[in-house]
Order: sequence, then structure tokens, then C-alpha cells
Amino acid sequence: MRIYKEIENFTDWSEEDKDQFTVNVIKGLVMDGVRNANSGHTGGAMSSADFIYVLFSDFLKFDPKNPNWFNRDRFVLSAGHESMLLYSILHLIGWNKKKDLKQFRQLDSNTPGHPEVKLPGVEATTGPLGQGVGMAVGMALSEAFLNETIGNLSKNAKDIVNHFTYVLAGDGDLQEPVSLGVAALAGHWNLRKLIMYYDSNEAQISGNTNRADSTNIASVFEGLGWHVQKINGHDHNAIRDAIQTAQVIERPNLIIGETIIGNGCANMEGDHNTHGVPLPEEEIAQTKEKFGLPNKQFYVPQCVTEYFQKRFDELLDLSADWNSQLNKLRKGKVFNKQWSQIVENKVLYLDLPEFKKGDLLATRKAFGITLEKFAEQIPNLVGGSADLEPSNYTGGFAKTYNDFQKEDRTGRNIAFGVREFPMATILNGMALHGGMIPFGGTFLVFSDYARPALRSAAMQNIRVIHEFSHDSFYVGEDGPTHQPIEHIMALRTIPNYNVFRSADPKETAVCFKIAIESNNSPSALLLTRQNVPVFPLSYDKIESGVRKGAYTISDCEGSPEIVLIATGSEVSLAIEVAKLLKDKRVRVISMPSWELFDQQSKKYREKLIPTCGCLKVSLEAGITLGWERYVGPSGLMIGLDTYGLSAPYKELADRFGFIPQKVISKINKHLKKLL
Repeated sequence: MRIYKEIENFTDWSEEDKDQFTVNVIKGLVMDGVRNANSGHTGGAMSSADFIYVLFSDFLKFDPKNPNWFNRDRFVLSAGHESMLLYSILHLIGWNKKKDLKQFRQLDSNTPGHPEVKLPGVEATTGPLGQGVGMAVGMALSEAFLNETIGNLSKNAKDIVNHFTYVLAGDGDLQEPVSLGVAALAGHWNLRKLIMYYDSNEAQISGNTNRADSTNIASVFEGLGWHVQKINGHDHNAIRDAIQTAQVIERPNLIIGETIIGNGCANMEGDHNTHGVPLPEEEIAQTKEKFGLPNKQFYVPQCVTEYFQKRFDELLDLSADWNSQLNKLRKGKVFNKQWSQIVENKVLYLDLPEFKKGDLLATRKAFGITLEKFAEQIPNLVGGSADLEPSNYTGGFAKTYNDFQKEDRTGRNIAFGVREFPMATILNGMALHGGMIPFGGTFLVFSDYARPALRSAAMQNIRVIHEFSHDSFYVGEDGPTHQPIEHIMALRTIPNYNVFRSADPKETAVCFKIAIESNNSPSALLLTRQNVPVFPLSYDKIESGVRKGAYTISDCEGSPEIVLIATGSEVSLAIEVAKLLKDKRVRVISMPSWELFDQQSKKYREKLIPTCGCLKVSLEAGITLGWERYVGPSGLMIGLDTYGLSAPYKELADRFGFIPQKVISKINKHLKKLL
């Protein structure tokens, strides 16, 4: 083994010695970064170091000068706690500086505790285990769809979107059930350009994995339709052979790297205690000596950086040739228009569907009609339902555009099966890949299953559209298990997450349009099972109001004595209540989006909902917690703070007080209390 004292003769070393020394330098950075922060994860990063080094130095396709080059290979570190390993690799590329490594896990640093997508070279924000696998599947699906869809635009366009998606997962990732859900879909779709490396070091934070797991991962993934290889994860030649094999196999690929946690440590190699802690300083010193490194922090000799970058000229030529090819293709009008719309996200003006005033229509059905209208205009609007096509009204879209399948990569409907959480992680990956406007549908009550991925989307500032139908106790006969009560408010607590609860079909179409325009935040459309009337207002007036989050849908002469603030199906109920309260001046406000309303000026908000001089009443078929922010301490919150019941929805509306007479009774009772 060569050591740092011989570094002056580095160019004369064998390739094997150069590779091993570079890996040792990377491991030194991992140990130093975690120790310097006095926080982080050392053991898994050291067991994964050989694979990530070989992948980045010999295989990964990227533009060293442009981390966002569209045809790059994607690499997702699903085992996000190994972040210091990724940051060390990005340092060798030149996408972060040594001072960034020294600021690992510190306030406002470019090296946070888990990878964040805002950083150059980080494809996805990871850490919550298993989600990175799902996002990688979404990226691989996007590559397959765009490869075929854009490739069909011109005879010379077949390879303009043509890349691999790699993901590094650990034991914890594959213990999370979401990984198996997305893996089943990847196998079903035969995503052959998806390559997952499983760092099987058989250790986790609480001990060895055999305390909790005896799964034969190879058999499981083979059963899911994957090609599986098992290798020594510290053997560079074995890693190279496995990647080369995976690149030509016509199935998604799993490479199981049998590794040792804390690989190479002087005394703690194989110890699960290396997983989530800094190594003791004495252990680091002895390990560096064993690695042939000097006992100095953040040691990276220039010759090692240059050796790691040996492919950079080739990679720059590759991206330059691709850019040249793209420029030629864009001289064709059809290709250029599609490329602008799909990849550069230049969405044209959207025509909205027509709805007849006075008609009765469930907003879930209005969503389906709008989806079909928008799909005609947006070729990369792609998504589907978690086995609820007839209920979510995505069936018309599916029939028109066909399922995405291994035999049809241009299918725009995705049949996810009953997999809400996997669906949501895949949608996140599609959005992160670029070139896709992903949507997914299920019942609102099942948003709980998908919540970690909804939060992840909001954190990553990505456009993902979730259709959540059956939005209240009006689900009816299916009973309390299927009737969302706390879910509307629970979604509103997620920062940077737009929650739309539309009151009629026109509002639904406008909310959907705004969600498509929201490039930096995900959106949820909460939709009714039961019919609601189409408002007589024009689209222009409704769109103007919805864009402000709340607007007056029915007003009175002079200053209002009562302001009814409602959402969704309760807006038409509020209008009926206002008509019956003939002795009072009543204003009815439709508030489809708290988030948009809170962004408006104080002047607009106070003009719409006066701070004093009137009784403010909220009306929503969900928990009342939170509405005090709008109705104030003397206001009245009408909602449902208990679970629902199984019965026809009209009977439930009566029982729970969501009929005009009972709403009026509550208002009158409250007024008496105040007087």
C-alpha cells in the first residue's frame, strides 16, 4: 500500500494504488467532517465509499461545469445520513469548497446534515429512509417517458434524453416498506436504466440488522422483476463489472454490495456503533495511519483531485456534443415548440373547460373534465390514481392517453395500484427529474399514507399535484374510516404546500390551473364526492378571486353584520344560509386557499374580513381547530370535531348540523351569547 510520504511520485503509482489512496482520502474527509461537526454518520459512509468512488470516477455521466445539464445521469443518495460521503465526492468534482466540508452540519452551510436538492450535485433531498428509492424510480420513469416521447419528434432525437438513474440505499432504506412498493412498480414497468446499489453492511444504529431482519433481499427483488447481482462491495473490479453488466441488462438492476460498516477503521471496523457518531480522535488518527494518510484534517492533495477528474475532458466533450445536437434539433419548429414546453416549462395560456351555471356537478368530476382539457394542451401532464380511477375521475384521461407500461413508454396514465406513499415519492422524483408535470389521485383520508412525501415535496420546492377526492363526511356510507375530519387542517400545517378546497367546478378548474403554474410548491386539490351547483359568476371573476385565496361570492348592502367564511361544498350551504337570514346583512366568502389569502395585502384581507363590527363565522366540514385565526376570539366556528358515521350523506348533513336551518340556529345561539 502506498502512503502520503510517497505522494510526489503519485503519477508513477499503479491505477489500483491511486484508486485505493483516493478512496482513503475520501474516508479521511468523512471522518474529519463528522468529527469536526461532533455530529453525523461515519460507519455507513465508509462502507459505501468504494462504490460511490467507482461510480463517479468511472461511470457517471455529468457536465463538470453544469450540474444541471439535462441529459446527465441522476444519482440519488437515498441513505441520506451518508451525506458527508457525497459532499466529499462533490468537493473532488469542484462543486463545493474545503471550507464547506469544514462547515458540515453548521448553520447556513452548503453541507447540511442531510443532502438538500438546492445544492449543486444533489438530485434530491433525502434522509427519511426509503423515499430516495421512490424518487429514483420517478426519475427513471421520467427518463423512459421523455426518451420515447421526445425521441419520436425527430429521427435524430432518439438519444437526446438518454441517461441512467443510480441510487445508493442502505439496510434501513430497504426495511422501509415504501422501497418495496416502488420496487414492485419499477419491476412491473421494466425500468432498465435504473441501477440501485444496496450497501449491505448488516448494521444500523441500534445494532446488527439480524436483530430485526432476515429478509432474503436478492430473492425478493428477483421476484419483483429485478436483475440482481451480489458482490464484494469493497472490490473495485467487482463494482465495475457489476455496473457494466447492469447497464446492458433489460431490467431494473440491484447490486448488493456486501460490505463492512466502518470499513478500514483501525479498531472499530464492523462495529455498529460507528453508524451515527463521530469516531474518537485516537481512532481517527490510527485509522489515518492505517490508510497511509497524514494525521491532518481535511487532507486532499492536488494530485488526487486531478486523478479523480481524469474523465472531465471526455465528459465536457460529451455534453458539448449533446448541446450541439440539441441546437440542430431545435431548428425544427415542431421539436423546438415541444422542447420549450416540456423541458423549459413554457406553458402556454390554458383554455378552461365550460361548465353551465346552475348545473350540479361533484368537484371530483369537474377535476376529471379539467384534467382531460388540460392534457390536450400540456403533453407532459403525466400521472394517475392509486387504484381509484372511477372515483377520482381520472379514467377518461387513462382511456385517452393509455397506461405507461413496459410495452408503451409514451403512456401518460400511471396505474399505481393501492400504493399511496410509493405513488407520492415517485411523483416527487418525476418533478425533480424535470420535463414532467406529475399528478396523483386518491381519497383525502389516505393523504395520511402519503404525508411524508407531501412534506418532502414542499421542502424541495417542487411542483407536484395531488388530487384528494371524497373530502369530508359527505363520503357517506363508507363510514368514519373513509371520512376525513382532521385531514384538511393537517395538510394546511405543511409549510410551502398549497391546499385548495374548491367550491364549484369553475373554482376547481382555476385551482388546477394555479397548481400547474406553481413551479416551486406542491398543491393539493380537495374535492367533493357529492354534487355542488355551478356558480353563475364568470370565470374572470372567479379566477381573480381564487388567485387571492378568498373573495366575496355573495354580498349585502352596506357593512356586513355577519361574515360567513366557507370552503368547498360548504360555500353553497353558506349562500343558502345568507338567503334565509333576511333580517341580517350577510357577506359570504369563498376561501379556497388559506395559503394564497395569507399572501395578500393587509388592506385586502381586512376589507374582505373586517377586524371588528361584525360576527365572523367559519363553515367547513372538518375540524374547527385553526379557524380562530380568521373568525377571532368572538367568532363562531362551525365544523366537525368528532369522527363521522356510516349513513347516506344527506342524513349525515342533518345529524352534524350542515343544513341551513341548523347553521342559522347555531348563529342565533352564538349571537345571544355575545349580547
